Amino acid sequence: MTEKNLFLLDSYDYDLPENRIAQAPAMQRQDSRLLYLSKQTGQFYDYSFQDILQLMPDNALIIANNSKVIPARILGKRETGSQIELLFLEPAPLIDKKVQKENAICIAQTEVLLKGSKRVKVGETLLFPELTVSIVEKREFGKHLVTIKYTDSLIPLLKKYGSLPLPPYIKRENGIQENDITRYQTIYAKEDNIGSIAAPTAGLHFTKEIQEKLLAKGCQWHELTLHVGYGTFSPVRSEDIRQHDMHSEYVEITEQTAKAIIHAKKNNQPIIAIGTTSTRSLEGMVQAFAQKKAHGECIFYCNNDSDLSKDTILPEHGCFGYTNIFIYPGKEFHVINGLVTNFHLPKSSLIMLVSAFAGYENIMNAYQHAVKNEYRFFSYGDAMFIN
Repeated sequence: MTEKNLFLLDSYDYDLPENRIAQAPAMQRQDSRLLYLSKQTGQFYDYSFQDILQLMPDNALIIANNSKVIPARILGKRETGSQIELLFLEPAPLIDKKVQKENAICIAQTEVLLKGSKRVKVGETLLFPELTVSIVEKREFGKHLVTIKYTDSLIPLLKKYGSLPLPPYIKRENGIQENDITRYQTIYAKEDNIGSIAAPTAGLHFTKEIQEKLLAKGCQWHELTLHVGYGTFSPVRSEDIRQHDMHSEYVEITEQTAKAIIHAKKNNQPIIAIGTTSTRSLEGMVQAFAQKKAHGECIFYCNNDSDLSKDTILPEHGCFGYTNIFIYPGKEFHVINGLVTNFHLPKSSLIMLVSAFAGYENIMNAYQHAVKNEYRFFSYGDAMFIN
């Protein structure tokens, strides 16, 4: 395929029967299948996810996203009494950070998705438990800019009244099931890092036992935080993918993780990202750090500004900020050597990312094999290990 065609949106389409979209998790986390893809040869092999123990390099530095999914969907009513559903598109911790207070009331503007909102008007007030929402502006695809008012913190409010925002392609008559509460979280998700509205799903396959056995064979395990936003489900709509306006997501990399990455790069230790969110965090922060050192302009902060004068790929004291990095074929990778990931939606930015990492033809051949051999796709589906 020519370089020009790699920029065409239709190049990232593929046929996927609806029954291949996983509607529930495997019986046990480790029961998922695993498709191993060699970047160098393009060959792929069928495994069980438990075989990751043999496939993972013995000295690998494994980087995982420890953000926890927050129940960001909440039911309320219009002033007429009719029911309305709201989904917060911005992580609750970040909304809490930007509030203005008036007489102990927290006030903030944020973007939300409203269901059943076709007739909602600018200026209208919606009523939710311990929360009022006023419509400021209507936006595309059901999105609205709103002003919200609440007390103390949005996080406990959503924990008390919210529900888990499962992906739109999971469609069940009975809605959210009891095991979704635990299975749509990774085992290493941290309560202190709650904020994602979608799970970093490549990590859903890992168990404590697998994690411990990886450490026993000599691997290292470190974590970062990226709060996954609704933009992860947003399709690329531009015919030329280079025109796509990529969403931003908030990232934190601790000093411990940053130092492990710097040490691994200096010593040619393989770095394996668990998921596209970890990949975007690493590659995005490296890019932002380089821009910060060169121009001083980007929404990126070092935990210690002395790192700006040092010759490293990341600030050794850690960093935080936003990344809107869009990785597609032709873009370079500066950090990762391998990637554990799920199977992604056609025409999505994520299938473009894995195509950039593994090679377009390799990915399309592997996906065709996965469809033919009845792998399960998307959030609750099976996994790939690209190495």
